[in-house]
Amino acid sequence: MKKELLNRFCEYVKINTQANDATHEYPSSKGQWILGELLARQLREMGISDAHQTKHGLVLGTLVSNQGSTGPSIAWIAHMDTSPETSGQNVCPQVWADYNCKDIVLPGDKSKIIRLDENSELLSLQGKTIITSDGTTLLGADNKSGIAVIMQAVKTLIDNPKIKHGPIRVCFTCDEEIGRGVNHLDLQELNVKVAYTLDGAGHSEIDGETFSADLATVRISGKNIHPSIAKGKMINAIRIASKFIDHLPQARHSPETTEGFEGFIHPYTIEGGVAEVAIKILLRDFKSQKLRDYEDTLRGIASAVLLDHPGAEIDIQITKQYRNMADGMAKEPRAIPLAVKAMKKAGLSPKVTSVRGGTDGSRLTELGLPTPNLSTGEHNPHSPLEWTCLEEMETAVNVLLELAQLWAQES
Repeated sequence: MKKELLNRFCEYVKINTQANDATHEYPSSKGQWILGELLARQLREMGISDAHQTKHGLVLGTLVSNQGSTGPSIAWIAHMDTSPETSGQNVCPQVWADYNCKDIVLPGDKSKIIRLDENSELLSLQGKTIITSDGTTLLGADNKSGIAVIMQAVKTLIDNPKIKHGPIRVCFTCDEEIGRGVNHLDLQELNVKVAYTLDGAGHSEIDGETFSADLATVRISGKNIHPSIAKGKMINAIRIASKFIDHLPQARHSPETTEGFEGFIHPYTIEGGVAEVAIKILLRDFKSQKLRDYEDTLRGIASAVLLDHPGAEIDIQITKQYRNMADGMAKEPRAIPLAVKAMKKAGLSPKVTSVRGGTDGSRLTELGLPTPNLSTGEHNPHSPLEWTCLEEMETAVNVLLELAQLWAQES
């Protein structure tokens, strides 16, 4: 299974599925269509006869029950897109077998080094198989490790009919990284009692709580004119943008200065020129109501900056992204306890965690489908320093096999 799992993963990461938030198309990139077509075909080849790619690019399929009483239907979910923050073009996976617990210098850009003192998880992985990019792109383990794990678990269940399971729905979504992952997922069509996203770090973790999240788009409008005659006429949106960013909280409410249950305001892209600048800012907190406070902070900064720049305009648009999944988990109280039990049966010591991020499960839980998130071996996501561990992915497959059997025993 390990070799097959490795081959699957490397095949998937070589397909560029980088999300593009500059378009309103869904999916936002051609590569997601390509990967989806491949996955649907592979599922059909395994024997999932209803596997298909929807008109919106999602992939759905059903592993039918192999026991008399079907038990509740469950879903395994992963997303096909990768982060827009780092290139996903021409990913060249590097396989480091029998890892020696030393720094990993990435061969495509030797300034990119996965350092042991910055990646403490590597200390327990001596002798395991580590997979990285070559340093010029991200790897795409977020979330193609989850896709590979689900595909391998389905294949294993089909090849081993003695493993009893109820109906399992496989679902691969698009554009999770830009907050659109479940925009076109019909929950009535999915038709399950509970779902699990395979989009987590390391091993042994069950994310039962996430950030709540909004996106703020700040557009600063100035006035451009030739600099030779600009006195008293030009309003430079770039200078105004620099002041706006400088007024954002830095000693607190920034990713660089927060941890645990602390939220943040995070400017992550800026583009434009003298006439107009657009800044995109992530608003994150475990308490949904705090997002309104962060919005008020942005509007207060805008008002203060405009006092010094008459004639300029600042428009702030807030886009809702997802909400803390803990708020809706009570609807299916078995979801997390059975995941805990599955991990114990797979030989792990599970931890129920709160994750400083979000998944498709955040949105799905908010929509009424409890969806915890499970570990799949993702490390340093969204970065050229991203890496995964083959044995952690293999463990995630075993967790899914145990989880399938446990849900098959439920009524």
